[in-house]
Amino acid sequence: MDRRGECETATDGRSVLVVGHPGHELRVFRWLEVSRPSVFVLTDGSGRTGRSRLASTTRILEQTGAGRGSCYGRLSDAALYSAILNLDVDLFSSLVREIAGYLIDQRVACVAGDALEGYNPAHDACRLVIGCAVEMTRRSGKGQVRNYDFALAGPPGGRPDTLQGEAIRLTLDEAALARKLAAARAYDELASEVDSAVRENSTEAFRVECLRPARNSEKGERFASEKPYYEQYGERQVAAGYYREVIRYQEHFRPLADRLWSEVATT
Repeated sequence: MDRRGECETATDGRSVLVVGHPGHELRVFRWLEVSRPSVFVLTDGSGRTGRSRLASTTRILEQTGAGRGSCYGRLSDAALYSAILNLDVDLFSSLVREIAGYLIDQRVACVAGDALEGYNPAHDACRLVIGCAVEMTRRSGKGQVRNYDFALAGPPGGRPDTLQGEAIRLTLDEAALARKLAAARAYDELASEVDSAVRENSTEAFRVECLRPARNSEKGERFASEKPYYEQYGERQVAAGYYREVIRYQEHFRPLADRLWSEVATT
């Protein structure tokens, strides 16, 4: 059955989705059906449990007709957080170059992925990698890629002011909304998060998907003066004995971003 319909012109050309954790694709489930992107997932979503949730994401991709990118759960969550803490520029640089190479080789027209929200450092690192990869592609002179993000915290459809201009906005009909909710409820590893999101927003809130134009150079500058949520959460986790060190914007994320961008500027 052809599901492209209402937003075909908004997603013309080959598309790519890049997310920090498996499960984020549920936020743009309809867009997956429409664009059938190649999906890159930086981590396996194992968290503290050590259990990957990639199999559930693979089922989503099979259901929507999306494909798998070359990086698909390559890192554990712990490995990614450690790389941020240790300012492992080489690891992130290799991801940037791999994704940029794919964007160029496959003549990708559109890439979407996690927004930089200060909610989780893996999400923000994913946005950093996307922005650097798109900029590297632009500087190569071998491709022009439209760069979009979508919210992972807050209303699923984004705020009203983000639904204007160049944003891609998809409004799901009843059948599409039913497929999306069924897929979310069948994602066992995220059952509690899905239930909480539905309680807080209602099922109707999931009818709209919004992909917003994103700056390639996004580094989350506002967190120089505004403590990101992940620092507050990390402090509680360290106090509880789960983590040994808190990932901080000024000490870890911003220096990593600056070094990555220095590399992009010299390519």
